[in-house]
Amino acid sequence: MARTVALVVAAGSGSRTGGETPKQYRKLAGRPLLAHALDRLDHPRIDEVRVVIGAGQEEAFATIEEGRTLPSPIIGGVTRQDSVRNGLEALAGSAPERILIHDAARPFLPAGVIDRLLDALDDAPGAVPVLPVVDTLARRNGALGEAVPRADLIRVQTPQAFRFDAILAAHRGWNGGDATDDAQVARAAGLNVAMVTGDPALEKLTYDEDFARAEAMLTERLAPRTGLGFDVHAFGPGESVWLGGVEIAHDRALIGHSDADVVLHALTDALLGALGAGDIGDHFPPSDPKWRGAPSALFLEHARDLVARAGGRIAHCDVTIICEMPRIGPHRDAMRARIAALLRLTVSRVSVKATTTERLGFTGRGEGIAAQAIATVLLPESA
Repeated sequence: MARTVALVVAAGSGSRTGGETPKQYRKLAGRPLLAHALDRLDHPRIDEVRVVIGAGQEEAFATIEEGRTLPSPIIGGVTRQDSVRNGLEALAGSAPERILIHDAARPFLPAGVIDRLLDALDDAPGAVPVLPVVDTLARRNGALGEAVPRADLIRVQTPQAFRFDAILAAHRGWNGGDATDDAQVARAAGLNVAMVTGDPALEKLTYDEDFARAEAMLTERLAPRTGLGFDVHAFGPGESVWLGGVEIAHDRALIGHSDADVVLHALTDALLGALGAGDIGDHFPPSDPKWRGAPSALFLEHARDLVARAGGRIAHCDVTIICEMPRIGPHRDAMRARIAALLRLTVSRVSVKATTTERLGFTGRGEGIAAQAIATVLLPESA
């Protein structure tokens, strides 16, 4: 099978959206725009995804990995054309057969467009998705001017697909300034660029109103799901316990394969339950020695990333800790803050409560601690 690479161009400053954050890292439904674009490139006919970022954006890029295993980003140039050229040169050593060049600002790429583009490369060195122009076009010279005939006009979208060697040679030979897209570079080199049917979902997000429209569209497509989690751990020798990601001094410790944080374990199971993704033991078997003594924050972050990869959002979580000692009240705010940080939520979306069993049962006898959790997750209806 031909090796196909998707090259995502995400090196711009996004100045037209306003603010200091480049638009590819601006939050859309709680996640960076670039993360949404990468989700849609998880396609059986794409073998590798590479991202071109701007100089100094390495730290921002690290926040969008969300459990993915991505190669190191490629540093772009001053213009979009410079950034694409840098990306192509970085790939030249491995020489893929086909490449899809995509803009991070078009996050809702349908799988069918990918298939149509790659199929078109069987007969042409390049292919682009297009849509007809349906609005009236007119010139503007301080006032509304004459209409422009639209019969022969089309809207060109990304990703744009090429045979790798052909588009690399075209970029190396380009001397026409900043190209608006890669099809322009290809045509200047004499390459035939085929057209396939695009999709309205590929609208580019540029202005604030574009983000507002995309946010509304995503929210409409999300349905709430709820998961429950429960965990218990017995006391043993030690000088502190871990609860909610916070270490609390105590005359005993909780015993378990990891750090035995019953709060984070229960919450992890609640998130996995909302996803229908099994339980914590399925993902982190206690028989595996590499999880011995592991911080439970790793488990919760894993569940968080699974929600993100499913295109979902964590709406709220609520935990009840059941114990006689230690006292939870003095540490509750610290637990809420720690859980919120791990889940990338505001503290207002995290609740931590405590109760006792009126000295009944194993918790009432001071033999251990239990925790129960509930999590509400918004997921695409198809998930």
